[in-house]
Amino acid sequence: MEQFAVFLRGINVGGNKKVPMEDLKKMMTESGFEDVETLLNSGNILFFSGGLNTEELEGVIEKAIEQKFGFFVPVIARKMEDILGMISQDPFSGIEIHKKIRLYVSFVKEDSNIESLELPWISEDNSYRILEYKDRVVYSVLDLTGTKTTKAMEYLDKLFGKFNVTTRNWNTILKMKKKSIH
Repeated sequence: MEQFAVFLRGINVGGNKKVPMEDLKKMMTESGFEDVETLLNSGNILFFSGGLNTEELEGVIEKAIEQKFGFFVPVIARKMEDILGMISQDPFSGIEIHKKIRLYVSFVKEDSNIESLELPWISEDNSYRILEYKDRVVYSVLDLTGTKTTKAMEYLDKLFGKFNVTTRNWNTILKMKKKSIH
């Protein structure tokens, strides 16, 4: 048995695609996954499974969600050991943190051909920076000092495809470490 982390895209945002975490946890358990834990209300799940790779897990969970809740939700799975490896690499170590800085990790479902994107990439308004793209993960920084709104997620959707990427705050990833069994 191996521990996995799964990230659902676009649930419980603005009253759309409502997925109660207790119902999600029950669905995951009924689907044969063990020691299922949810984190926050945005579709972060930790669980144990044996015999399936991440792509197979994504398909099984997407199908189960559609059957249970009646709508499609893109699912991105990673081995928990990979998440812990990301954390140990401390990808934001050189970033000056203040209350207007947001650190993001975006998980990409299918590898993308973004070699032409010169990194670090900085948006025209200087509010959003993509620091690194490695192992189907985008590390980025959002600076809200000069703007109240941003198009950061729109940039990622254009680069990778709307249903091919989902983003989490770095603090969420750190919380997953606390819930993991390692």
